[in-house]
Amino acid sequence: QQGTQGPRLILWRLTAQTWDMDDINLHYRFLNWRRRIREIRDVRAVRYRDRWRNMFRDGDMLRYHGDSDEVGCFVSGRPLSKKRRYFEVTVNDTGVRGMIAVGLVPQSHKLDHQPGWLPNSVAFHADDGKLYNGSTVGQQFGAKCCRGDKIGCGISFDSDDGQITVFFTKNGEEVSIPASPEDLYPAVGMHSLGEEVVLDLNADWRAEEDDGQMIVDSHEEDWSRLHDVKVTGTLLEYMGKGKGIMDVGLAQARRPLNPRFHYYELEITDAGEKCYIALGLARRDYPKDKHPGWNKGSIAYHADDGKLFHGSGVGDPFGPRCFEGDIMGCGIMFPRDFSVDGGGERPRVVSLFSLSHRLADADGALFR
Repeated sequence: QQGTQGPRLILWRLTAQTWDMDDINLHYRFLNWRRRIREIRDVRAVRYRDRWRNMFRDGDMLRYHGDSDEVGCFVSGRPLSKKRRYFEVTVNDTGVRGMIAVGLVPQSHKLDHQPGWLPNSVAFHADDGKLYNGSTVGQQFGAKCCRGDKIGCGISFDSDDGQITVFFTKNGEEVSIPASPEDLYPAVGMHSLGEEVVLDLNADWRAEEDDGQMIVDSHEEDWSRLHDVKVTGTLLEYMGKGKGIMDVGLAQARRPLNPRFHYYELEITDAGEKCYIALGLARRDYPKDKHPGWNKGSIAYHADDGKLFHGSGVGDPFGPRCFEGDIMGCGIMFPRDFSVDGGGERPRVVSLFSLSHRLADADGALFR
C-alpha cells in the first residue's frame, strides 16, 4: 500500500463452509450477490466522493484556481465522527488576500459559498480572524492567519445528551462552540489568487479522550505481522511514508487458508493517491517491505494495474484495475483429497481471485 495519502480497506472475516468442494460452484454462488454489491457501490461512490470547485488539488495540497470574484471550496466526502474527529490545514501561501476558511458544512453545501456563510455550516476565516456560523456576518474569534500557520477543526461529544461541540485550533490553541449533532463534513474555502494549503484529514489532536468515546476492537490478534499498517476493527490503513519502492505496508493473517476457510475478500473504502493495493497469498516469512506477488512464494492481484504477480516483480495482465468501492477476493480451490497434515507429496491447488464477485482463476501453489 504505497502512497502518501494512504489507502484504506475493509477486510471481511473468513466464514466457515460445510459443503463438499465438488458441490460448490463459486461463480453462481457469487452471481446472487452482484446486484446487491452494485447498488452498495453506487451509493458509496456518491456518499464518499470529495467535491471541490475553483480549486486545483494535488494529493493533500489545495490551491485556489479561479477568478478572484469566485469562491473556491473543497468538501470532504466523509463527515467527522467519533473515530475521525479532527482535521487540519497548513497555510502554504496566503495569496493576494488570504481569504482561507476552515470549517464544517453539511453534505449538500453549495461550492460557490465559503464555509460558514450558509445555514448549518461553521468556519474560521483566516483573513479577518472571525467565526462565521451560518451567516455572512462574522464574529471576532481570533487573530488573522499568516503563512505557516496551522488551522485545525474538530468535534467533541457530550455523552449525556448527544450534543457535540465544534472546536478550532490555531497553532495548537483551542477555542470551542456548541453545535447541532447532524453530520458535519470538513471543508476548506478560498477566494483569491495564490492561496494554497496542505490538507490533513487524518490529523491527531492531543485533547483527552472522553469516557463516552466509542471503543473499537482492534482485531490485532488476527494478524501475525503488521508493518506500516494500522488496524481499527476490520479497517486496514496504510501508515507508511509512501516515498519509495521499499515503503510498502504489509498485513499478514495469523492463519493460512484451508479447505474450511478457503476464501477472503476486502472492500476498498479509500484508494489513496495511486491505489497501490495488493491482495493475495504469501509464505509465512515473506519480506515485510515487498508487495505480495513480487517475491518467490507469493501470488497477488494488484489493484493499481490489474496485473497478476506470481513471485516476480513483473506482472501479467489479468483483470481490470480496481477503484474505491470495489470488492476484491482471494481464495483457494483445494482438491478433494487435500490433507492439512501435509503427508506425502504436496498437491497442486488453484488460486482464484474475484473483483466484485466476478471470478478469475490463477494456477498457483499452496503456500504455508
